Amino acid sequence: MEKRLNNAPCGFLSITHEGLISEINRTLLDWIGYEQEELLHMHLEILLSTPNKMIFHSYFYPMINLEGQVEELFIHLKQKDGMSVPFLMNAKLYKEDLVERIDCILVKMKKRIDYEQELRSAKKLLEAAYQEKDRALANLEQIHVEIEHQQAKLLEMNAALVELSMTDKLTGLKNRRFFQEQLEKHFNHFHETAETFSLCILDIDHFKKVNDTYGHQVGDDVLVQLAQLLQIQVRLEDIVARYGGEEFIIILPETEIPAAKEIGEKIRHTVEQDGWPTGSLMISMGIATVTSEDTETTLIKKADKALYGSKEHGRNKVTHFHEIK
Repeated sequence: MEKRLNNAPCGFLSITHEGLISEINRTLLDWIGYEQEELLHMHLEILLSTPNKMIFHSYFYPMINLEGQVEELFIHLKQKDGMSVPFLMNAKLYKEDLVERIDCILVKMKKRIDYEQELRSAKKLLEAAYQEKDRALANLEQIHVEIEHQQAKLLEMNAALVELSMTDKLTGLKNRRFFQEQLEKHFNHFHETAETFSLCILDIDHFKKVNDTYGHQVGDDVLVQLAQLLQIQVRLEDIVARYGGEEFIIILPETEIPAAKEIGEKIRHTVEQDGWPTGSLMISMGIATVTSEDTETTLIKKADKALYGSKEHGRNKVTHFHEIK
């Protein structure tokens, strides 16, 4: 790291897409009381409290994945002594060849201090209201109204955070984070009951050509239309989510290989026959059915390998992992 960046008047942090710290400058290390060797290759979440982890997962990662950058994210990092320090963070996704990093700039903030001062002022007002009996009822009523107003705002913010953490902004489908949580639940259920389930990964054939030929707005329209079609075609118990870009993923509970193939072919045929702003559209799909040796990671890899099997054999196909030689 260059000396100027290492000692810049702001914190610098670079993490992998998995959240592992790959670079951190001297300024930030001094602010939070660590040495470089204590944090390099560690997960960023060791510096985050539980509420800040929720903010990171519900806002930071979705914005990085969708927009490639995050602006003015208010977040707290834990010092080595456990104290919480407020920061304003800007981040941008950096890609070069096969390297992908998220570079973050952090500036210390005093908004948290101001907020705590407001709370102390409110407490003093409440104490004064009890002491001044003639004004107590009026003051308490006003304070109660303000508290109710703040509680209502908090409920709205919590509801928005929950929705943001589960929903893909463009298509309205569930997002990758929600899918990961559901996949974990299905594995737990599988280990308890041995009840089989299957996983489908699909993407649009030649989607880059759609964007290059018709523009990104039409590309977005195609993604939205495909999302709506998938929601109609899947069963009530199935879970469909946007996995990223033009990739979608479906969990099929209580579904063995033949039934999974049948569902996949039905979806593929429906997409092929539907009316599209591009005139025609085709998808390729890969399917894997869970076995006792599988983990969440291996099952996804199997479905992904089956997807590329469909691509390699002409696209517009549905391939199950067990069909791959």
